[in-house]
Amino acid sequence: MKRISFKYHHFLWRFMGDLGLQDFFGNYAHKEGVFVERKALQSNYLPDSLPHREEQITQIANILAPSLRRGRPSNVFIYGKTGTGKTHTTNHVVHNLVVAAKEHKVPIKSIYVNCKLKRLADTEYRLVAQLIRECGGTIAATGLPTDEVYKAFFEIVEEQKGLVLLILDEVDQLVKKAGDEILYNLVRVNEELKHSQIVLLGISNDLVFVDTIDPRVRSSLSEEEVVFPPYNAFQLQDILRKRSELAFKKDVVQQGVVEKCAAYAAREHGDARRALELMRVSAEIAERNNHDLVKLEHIDQAEEKIERDRVVDIINAQPKQSQATLYSIMLSSKKEKRNISTGEVYDAYKSLATQAGLRPLTQRRISDILSELDMLGIISTRIISKGRYGRTSEISLAIPAPIFEKTEHLLAEGLALS
Repeated sequence: MKRISFKYHHFLWRFMGDLGLQDFFGNYAHKEGVFVERKALQSNYLPDSLPHREEQITQIANILAPSLRRGRPSNVFIYGKTGTGKTHTTNHVVHNLVVAAKEHKVPIKSIYVNCKLKRLADTEYRLVAQLIRECGGTIAATGLPTDEVYKAFFEIVEEQKGLVLLILDEVDQLVKKAGDEILYNLVRVNEELKHSQIVLLGISNDLVFVDTIDPRVRSSLSEEEVVFPPYNAFQLQDILRKRSELAFKKDVVQQGVVEKCAAYAAREHGDARRALELMRVSAEIAERNNHDLVKLEHIDQAEEKIERDRVVDIINAQPKQSQATLYSIMLSSKKEKRNISTGEVYDAYKSLATQAGLRPLTQRRISDILSELDMLGIISTRIISKGRYGRTSEISLAIPAPIFEKTEHLLAEGLALS
């Protein structure tokens, strides 16, 4: 038998592979699928109405309404867990305010910045430069003194000759990275502006965020607070049904799917974003399996996929010291078969850090890392009183059992311990 050369074999594989892909994409294009409007289940989709947030809409609207009479409203800080509708509600109110202001010829401009995004708000300089660009100005990406960047921003604000609403989403992340002085600088400038005013709308997942900033800065803010409670299972069902009507064809969602998605999300602190993602991924899995009905079994598959992807993304984004801390918790939990204390984590971490070639951090710094992991939802911590012996933190893992081994393997590889 004549031997086929590697080059010819590779060409044949590529040719047949391309034909296969063309068939696949051709077939996919002709399939109808289950979706009508996929984006209705995406987190950045802004619906016309926001059910179960009427109270918060009214609160924010009442605070900002004086701007229509050319008064300067209070700064507003908006708190709530992830997926409780803070950002959508704030943008919804501000959008309607700006529309009303235009009709009444009142100059109001809104600027939205997500402070969690790197290269936009990881330093004071970059945030103010971004604010300048949002106002239509230009500024060098780096290189100028910070005072010069502030001066340029305040000049462009003054040119607006009206009210500028600064919506700083994940504002706690900004303060963590750039310090709280930036908030002080942004609000104190109102004393110098003659034709314009700035109002801050800070959005935070951290309900005690303002309590941690400098008292001088907090005093200058003179803020009002709006708190968003988590959605309950019935509210999540209502939200999912309304979005499903927009997203799917009629009768493609099996009975019980909406209720199960809502129950999963209610378990995760009433996170509507989570419920919508679960519904969307379930439908995508159904489509990939050529099913014309979104079933309960697809939710379980979607839940596992989302958790796996989320955990992998978080772990890959963490510094080595955070990875070492998490790996120490996993190893200790397996060994002890129970929740463990901060001290036990630190003892395990010191040993593991040395094996991984890392310089061991102080126990205080590890406590900070534990707080960060708790905020990310990878672990869960609770304070336990020991009477006259003081208090300690009890730590448990929040990583789902089906992906525990994969996570452990990923960390071991990342730390070069496998």
